[in-house]
Amino acid sequence: MEIRRFQGADIHQVVSLFYETVHSVNAQDYSLEQLNAWAPKDEIDDTLTNWKDSLNPNIAYVAEINDKIVGFSDMSHNGHLDRLYTHKDFQGQGIATALVNMLESEARKRGISEINTEASITAKPFFERRGYKIIESQIVGRRSITLINYKMIKKLVSK
Repeated sequence: MEIRRFQGADIHQVVSLFYETVHSVNAQDYSLEQLNAWAPKDEIDDTLTNWKDSLNPNIAYVAEINDKIVGFSDMSHNGHLDRLYTHKDFQGQGIATALVNMLESEARKRGISEINTEASITAKPFFERRGYKIIESQIVGRRSITLINYKMIKKLVSK
């Protein structure tokens, strides 16, 4: 596996991975109605444009195996871990861990003392194992549908 910086040319693979992952992996914790609100198929074109614009200025990485993107993550310059997704066929192989390790390392280099995220029900145990603490559970609205997620934070110690 190779981890590298996100490039604009990655956007189609990244968005496809997001939709496939949400609709398969997160189906264990969210209803079909919630999945369709979270990752609506009719908004793929908008997502391509919006995510390319938001990933480029962020600290963003992709994980590749044999030239296929199998995971991606990004963090703002003030320590908000925005997106972390691993391809549905590559779950449990350490990809998310490697991506978050890169983000946390980069955060330390930049003097960021804590990282915060909004984790899905599905991702919450992963973040808890990594030392993230729940600040609060949240009910968020997408397309008039409510979803539960968790505002989490991790204090970084210098290495």
